[in-house]
Amino acid sequence: MKITGVTANNRKRVFEVETRRGTYVMPYAKVDPAPSPRDRIAEVYVDPELGREGFTYILQSGEEGSVHVDSVLEYNEDPSYMANLALYELTVEARRRFDQSGLSAREVARRLGTSPAQLYRLLDPTNYSKSVKQLILLLYVLGFQVELTVRKRSDTNPRHRARTPTRRRRTAVPA
Repeated sequence: MKITGVTANNRKRVFEVETRRGTYVMPYAKVDPAPSPRDRIAEVYVDPELGREGFTYILQSGEEGSVHVDSVLEYNEDPSYMANLALYELTVEARRRFDQSGLSAREVARRLGTSPAQLYRLLDPTNYSKSVKQLILLLYVLGFQVELTVRKRSDTNPRHRARTPTRRRRTAVPA
């Protein structure tokens, strides 16, 4: 995801990161080096060297720090990012189990009813077009059972709580 703009909000002590999907915040306390009242931010910009997927800030002391958009999305617990992270972790586990199994790629592909090329795409952690079902099937073929647990998050931060949309009352405008 590309960053379209970034600003430093010293009053709130956050970076405001703009993307096509919306604006996210990243607190000063979560970056290294952290800006402080004695060492304020001199400059902040979307970094082209990071492929516009990160921003760099320079403090008055000359110290420099960079933040990737993935860190911002993870801090804000963006639902799409969190789903991709879960898929990535499941893929890494499936790859580890495949490597330990001692089964050949041809044998696993045959049992899955697919090609070895498709099996390797399934084991590729950067491929997000696969489904969780395919990974569960692969792990089952490798001799493992997958149990999913759904639980309420234990965080107490109000920004993480589900927000219910509020309805606005319409008022009649006199003609």
